[in-house]
Amino acid sequence: MDRLDALKSIAAQASRGELSFPTNVDATLRLQQALNDPECHADMAARLVQAEPLLAARTVAIANSVTYNRSGNDVTNVRAAVQRVGFRTLGALAAAVIVRQLSSEITDPDLRQRADALWRHSAHVAALAQVIARRVSFVDPETAMFAGIVHEVGGFYMLSRAHDYPGLLDGDADEWLEHGEVAIGRGVLLRLGVPTPVMGAIEAMWNGMRALPPETLGDTLLLANDLSPVPSPLLERPGATTFAAAASIDFAVGDGTLARIMEESAHEVQSLTAALL
Repeated sequence: MDRLDALKSIAAQASRGELSFPTNVDATLRLQQALNDPECHADMAARLVQAEPLLAARTVAIANSVTYNRSGNDVTNVRAAVQRVGFRTLGALAAAVIVRQLSSEITDPDLRQRADALWRHSAHVAALAQVIARRVSFVDPETAMFAGIVHEVGGFYMLSRAHDYPGLLDGDADEWLEHGEVAIGRGVLLRLGVPTPVMGAIEAMWNGMRALPPETLGDTLLLANDLSPVPSPLLERPGATTFAAAASIDFAVGDGTLARIMEESAHEVQSLTAALL
């Protein structure tokens, strides 16, 4: 089976909801659903988070990042971290764990390298989207961070299936763009229960539609994707595909400019990215 046939096969399975996840993903999905339950309170959430070591570590790290720790007082336990970041950020962090778990069983060194690079890209996009949302487009920052975390989930799923389809990663990016990214990405996003506004933003990014200055969640996500210093290892998107090219994007924001805001927020983006990695 050549690469095109492999992509079409995986895409068809994804569109039918026939997705093959590692067992630990199913466990984290159940945890995410429990966290989304309206009856779930802070103490219960803390107990659920503590049962998943990776999520617990991410939660404390995010709570102590510059974005969430304005006072400079670090928290040292999960309960305090949960209270600081809130349930919506917890949902985003659970999604981050799920995305990482999709590639947890990859043993091939080349695939592992690509998966790690794809996560570094996703973490940068999530951090940039959070800051751009809060300071430039004024859409909900937590939703923007969540969108950044999951925007390449289809790529992670493809990498996780590569061992079943020899030659899947051969060829150029055009085949992934045309036959894989949308169909596979949409199927995985639906399986993860991603909210409609986030689905719409990712669809807008796939279509390359945006306004500058950014106005919508989709605009915010696409700008963050362009500004990420770590590109996706799966494709180069048409337009501002290099960090050097994207760095030339500038426009007025109130009394300042995008470049000035990004310079002022550099430490915040770095702190948030590090907490996600």
